[in-house]
Amino acid sequence: MDRIDAYLVLNLLPDIGPIRVRRLLEHFGSPHAILSATRTELTTVEGIGRAMADRLVAWEEHIDLPEEQTRMADHGVSAITWEDDAYPEALRHIHDSPFLLYMRGQITPRDARAIGVVGSRRTTHYGTSVGRQLSFQLAQAGYTIISGLARGIDTVAHEAALSAGGRTIAVLGSGIGNVYPPENQGLADEIAKNGAVLSEFPVLYVPDRQSFPLRNRIVAGMSQGLLVIEAPVRSGSLITANQALEAGRPVFAVPGPIDRPTSEGCHRLIQSGAKLVTSSADVLEEFEYGLAPELGLVFEGDDHDESETAMTSDSRADQMDLSDVERKIHSCLGSDERTLDQILEASGLTTAEVSAGLMSLELKALAKQLPGKYFVRLG
Repeated sequence: MDRIDAYLVLNLLPDIGPIRVRRLLEHFGSPHAILSATRTELTTVEGIGRAMADRLVAWEEHIDLPEEQTRMADHGVSAITWEDDAYPEALRHIHDSPFLLYMRGQITPRDARAIGVVGSRRTTHYGTSVGRQLSFQLAQAGYTIISGLARGIDTVAHEAALSAGGRTIAVLGSGIGNVYPPENQGLADEIAKNGAVLSEFPVLYVPDRQSFPLRNRIVAGMSQGLLVIEAPVRSGSLITANQALEAGRPVFAVPGPIDRPTSEGCHRLIQSGAKLVTSSADVLEEFEYGLAPELGLVFEGDDHDESETAMTSDSRADQMDLSDVERKIHSCLGSDERTLDQILEASGLTTAEVSAGLMSLELKALAKQLPGKYFVRLG
């Protein structure tokens, strides 16, 4: 039995959990040593009673490790643990981080720049539209979008990230071989090609009321910040927001119509101090408009030579597939506020061309509309 197999055994045993495993590892030093310990040795560890010690000593009577390994192979699933470099660094630092994650796809260093996006399963047209726009923009700006593959906002966020050519990670409240909801199996397959599908649950685990809050803490823990789009007052999204705050992550919320129950949760978050979001720039400015390091931008606090410069808006635009109209409009924008009339005069384009071009540049996080119909270049 190798190290991963030993962690799989611990993960398959019922009721042990990451906090107990952490205590056992601190005491015994390795998962192998835990599984080799005597009943008396195990009960000396805080939180390990007689019943738990009995299950650990007789683990082969309770689980079928070869069967789980076969399921993993059948579904193209690997596993990573606390000890692996691929394990998300941000997730290590929450108090109950999972000691093992099942995975389809791949986690890369750029996924450290991640935004969690959550919201109502019963989303409105407004929520769908806003969720698609913000997720698309954030993915195009170099952030990995993390969500829970649920119906509604989660699905919209994943699909928008893929449409933007970005990366996205789905964290399941079920086993990877038992995707829930089942209609998102095809989406999970696409995510595995352009990111990762993760779960801490066994391959064929059937979701229950407890598994979704457990899933949500991973979404919050892996994210630099959490964006909530449409959420009733009694919502799993608000639980995720609280978990994000506990992990020291900023929370962002999109306001909605005041007479809709789907807006009440977001408004409650804003009243409690969450940052109100009306565009992706409201999220990006929290992180100094930070793109993934491999895209060439320097982050605040990153080590760099003073001769290095951040990627400018022009150089970002050069790397994008912009139309001639978009490039002309972009060249007419600056860091100072410009009116629509000023852009029309400078570009020589029609009102319809400029309006459509500005909207497209906003979607690509290259421009922003300010109150009063003013426009500025981002970056």
